[in-house]
Parts: sequence; structure tokens; C-alpha cells
Amino acid sequence: MFEITFRFENSEDTVVIAASPEETILDAARKANVAIDAPCSGNGSCGKCRVKLLSGEVSGLQTSHISDEEYAEGWRLSCCTKPLSDLSVLVPDIASAYRSRMKTADLSSGKEIEIFENLLSGVRAAGVELKNAFETVDLTLDAPTLDDTMPDNERLTRALAEKVGAEIELPFYPMRRLPSVLRENDFSIRVIGERKGETFLIYDITGRNDTRPLCGVGIDIGTTTVSAVLFDLKDGRLLAKASGGNGQIRYGADVINRIIEQGKNGGRKKLQDAIIKETLVPLIAALCRQAGVPATRIYRMAVASNTTMNHLLLGVDADPVRTEPYIPAFFHYESLKAADIGLPAHPNAAVRIAPNIGSYVGGDITAGAFAAMLWDRDELSLFIDLGTNGEIVFGNRDFLVSCACSAGPAFEGGDISCGMRATDGAIESVTIDETTMEPTLGIIGEAGQKPVGLCGSGIIDLIAELFRCGIINSKGIFVREGERVAHDRHGCGRYILATPNESATGREVALNEVDIVNFIRAKGAIYSAIDTLLSAMDMDESVLEAVYVAGGIGSGINMQNAVRIGMFPNVPLEMFHYIGNSSLAGAYAIALSEAADAKVSEVARNMTYMELSTHPGYMDAFVAACFLPHTDASRFA
Repeated sequence: MFEITFRFENSEDTVVIAASPEETILDAARKANVAIDAPCSGNGSCGKCRVKLLSGEVSGLQTSHISDEEYAEGWRLSCCTKPLSDLSVLVPDIASAYRSRMKTADLSSGKEIEIFENLLSGVRAAGVELKNAFETVDLTLDAPTLDDTMPDNERLTRALAEKVGAEIELPFYPMRRLPSVLRENDFSIRVIGERKGETFLIYDITGRNDTRPLCGVGIDIGTTTVSAVLFDLKDGRLLAKASGGNGQIRYGADVINRIIEQGKNGGRKKLQDAIIKETLVPLIAALCRQAGVPATRIYRMAVASNTTMNHLLLGVDADPVRTEPYIPAFFHYESLKAADIGLPAHPNAAVRIAPNIGSYVGGDITAGAFAAMLWDRDELSLFIDLGTNGEIVFGNRDFLVSCACSAGPAFEGGDISCGMRATDGAIESVTIDETTMEPTLGIIGEAGQKPVGLCGSGIIDLIAELFRCGIINSKGIFVREGERVAHDRHGCGRYILATPNESATGREVALNEVDIVNFIRAKGAIYSAIDTLLSAMDMDESVLEAVYVAGGIGSGINMQNAVRIGMFPNVPLEMFHYIGNSSLAGAYAIALSEAADAKVSEVARNMTYMELSTHPGYMDAFVAACFLPHTDASRFA
């Protein structure tokens, strides 16, 4: 056995773990809970899990992702490198950026919050009441005496039943607190509970001076990013919003890699811990800090996530989801409490799971389609949620049909040599001068921020601009030469966005032909899914009256460029509407409202799921879409 010491860039922290010569550095990092970004889950294809060898001897071949100069400096892919002695390795900051940088939102401003509120206004306008049955009841009880020896629980339940006119249910958590709370407040108390038919369920007992809000939490668990809102259950007022990376990502950027990983010995526990202990626990803590309330004031939660994420959250075997006949363990699951899976909240807080409708269309889409109001519209609309998977819903108030395609991680920077998520240093927009071929870059971060890599919206812009300027052809091959175009020793072309001197990392930021081909496949998956879905209904894009684009990447997309490269259908640009994180808005509504929860379940029941992998025309449509913009150029004329 050898010791591997992980040292973190821009930090004095170190982690030491024992590893065998048969384990890779990535294997050891995973055991030690060291965050190294590995979108391909360690098969050597993405080149993102690089670390720098500071001392020690290793085995492993140099890969094409590491240049000769970088190799000489000590850079290695952690998934392809094994220890031959004690090691010390540097983990670059960008490798763990997906987990750090938890972001909380200023609720007084921001386009995303405005979009969120507009979605909910539409739900209210459709007649869905965003309210619940939580109540606070003030009671003054007679103090016990030697002549009145009624036990505390009976004293409470009798007085409360008389006041609320219902049977009383007193669970263990408030029962345990009852004696001390009564006596600390001279038997003048406030009861927090919820009406459930003919029963009033007690959640807590406090003093009357406790004015802290009764809180709910809505959570959107994406494959890459997790977002959440904390709100007041009384009036729905938003109290805090936060987002962060999904800790599961070090086990692979897509759901298939994570399903494979959870099937290994102890894998389900590792994946569940990654989403709960590493992701949701600190995210909810950040919400509570921002709002100034303890987690025990959270009395209801709702989660919207894809089918695989739902399984991994609950620690349920997800392997049947990826194997024919693609049957998940559940579509709709109730009776889950926060304490069952270790979520920080009141232990009796219900956790509502937005219902799945298929193996690859989950609760995030049913919640999103609900918030987007497709079920209440007359016009034929298309709903597109862009992420690691691309999910599409088509229809109106009369019918809804959905499908999902594996776009892969390209939209979030995976499978792209210089790709990254939309954090500081990411190039989010690009224009190119057609004559000089010089780029103008929009970079996330403060003024003067140097580029680190390309995020999804920047990749779309760059490929659209390279194609518009005639720098690449319809297959993504470079056909023009210039100072910004270079070729490696194998003849593979690349466009240089930033030289080593111009970048924040001292490494070149460039998009090569392999990257472009990977992205063309991703955009082809989206377009062919839309095309197949419409064709299955004996329709085409001419029937569309509105296109709603959701998901994190959607906020920065230049819709014209997305059409130009053949990712979205060629319809008038005014038909496109970015609607933000509709999945999160749906989760908020489910947690807040009984009516919304029922309506989301109704939407799920009435939505038809089409499995693209078994549809006879999908592969032909996919192959046809793997060009810029399409093999049938007339579609985008």
C-alpha cells in the first residue's frame, strides 16, 4: 500500500489516503471524498480529471489529452495513473469547482427570480390555488394541580380538538418536547399542525412569542446542478434561493455512468451520500442561514428530478432503468419523510417526489411542464429542457406527449476539451469577425476576468460563428486558415480562443474538430428527438405556435445561433421563450399547494411517454441531424 497526499490549488488543505498499486489516483480520490471532475466516470475519454504530480513515481501511459509539455511538467489524468510509491498530487481548482462555490441568490433582484414569479402567476391564473392546510393554533391550558392530574398529552389534545374540531394526532417528536415547552411558557402555547381530512396532525409546540415562519423547500436535482428555494408556507413568499453542483458528478456526468457506478459494491450508498450529505445538506443549510431560520422549521419538501436521480436519492437500485424493458422501481412514490433519508428538516416533514412518467422522463419534466402551463394552453407548444439529457414535451390542453434523448454532457462542458460549467472564467458568448477571424468573448465573472474554458452557451455561439464565417464546413472540419486556426501533428484542426498568455490558467483555450463532432452529435440528438416526436404525431414544425426553453443553459442561449446550427427547429424567433428553471418552480408549487401537487400528478398521468431508443425512425433522424445545420439544408433556409 502507498499513501497519496492530495493538495488543493489555492488552499493549504491536504487529504491523505492509502491506495494499492491496482487503484488509480481517481479511485483513491473517490474513496477519500476528494472532488475530481470526471465526466466520463474514469474511462479516459474526457480528459478532465487531470492532476499534477508533485512527488513520487507512477505508472500509466501518456494520453492525447496531455501534451508533451504538460506531461513534462507533471500533469497526468488521474483515471489513467496508478501509484508506484507514496505520491503527492495537486488538484487544480477548476477540477473541484463544480462542488464548491455554493451560490445564494439576492431575492430582491435578478432575472431568474422574475421568471420564476411569472411562471407561478400563470399557475394561479389557471385556477390552481397555491395554498395548504398548515395552521398555527394558540392555546392557553389549565396548569395541572393535585386535584387536576390529567397528563400533558391529554390536556393538549382535548383542548386542541375542541378548538379545531378534528381528531388530534400527536407524533413522537412534539410529544417528546411537550412537557418542557408547556412549563417554560406557563401553559400558554402555539401549536403548529396540518389538517388532513378529519385529523389535525401536530408537528410542533412552541411558545406564543415564536414568530418564525413555517417553511417549505422546493428542490430541483439536476444531473449537474442542484437548485432550491426556501419559502413561507403561509403565503408562499420566497425567503432564500441557492444552487450548487451535484456531488454525484465525480461518478460520471451522465445518468448511465452513475447507474453503472451504483451497481458496484457499496455504490448505492456512495451515490446517495453524494447527493444527500455532500449536496443537499449544505445547500439547505445555506438556505436556512440566508433566511435566519433553523432547519426544523421546514415542514414540507418537494423534489423534482429525473428518474435516475429519484432512484439514487432514495437509495433504490436504478439498474432496471437502463436495461430493456426500461422499468423504474416507481413512477409515483408517497409516504417519504425527511428523516427517512437524512434530509435536514422537521423529522416528520413530508418529502413529495414529482412523479416520473418514463425511464428517462422524470419528475423534473412533469414539474416543468406543469409550470410552463402546456396543460392549460390551446396552442400547440414545444417544451424543451436542456441539460445532460434533453427532454421534450409537445402538445396542448388536449394531449401531451414526451420523450428524452441522451445529449450527453456537451451542453455543460463535458466531452469538450476546453469545456466547463457556467462558473467564473467560462466563455458564455462569442462573435467572430468574418474577415480577420478574431473573436470577441463574453466571459462570466468580474471585469477583467480571463477565460478558463467554454460553457454550453459559448459553445453554441462559437460553432455557429465558425460555420457562419466559413471557417468550418457542415461536418465541422476546418476549411479556412488563419492566425486563430492551428493543427496538431495528426492534422486535427482547432480554433484558438485564447493563447496561454491570454487565458487564466496559462493553457490554451481552443475548440478542436473532435469537440465540434461531439457537439454536433449532442445538438443532433435534440433536433432529431423533436423531429421524431412531431413525426410520430403526423405533424412537423410548421404546426408549432410556441417553443418554451427551460434549464440552466437556456438562459444564455442565442436562439438564432441555436437554429443556425440545427439544434432547434427553424421557426420565427419570436416563438422562442426562455422560462428559466421551470422544474424548480414546479417543485416549489408542489411543496406549497395541495392543488398543485394534485395537478402535477394529473399532468403526469395524462402525458404519453415515447421511448426513442425503440422508435424505428429515430436513428435515421439522428444521423440526418449530425451535420451543420442538417443534411436537408432546406429545413433551415
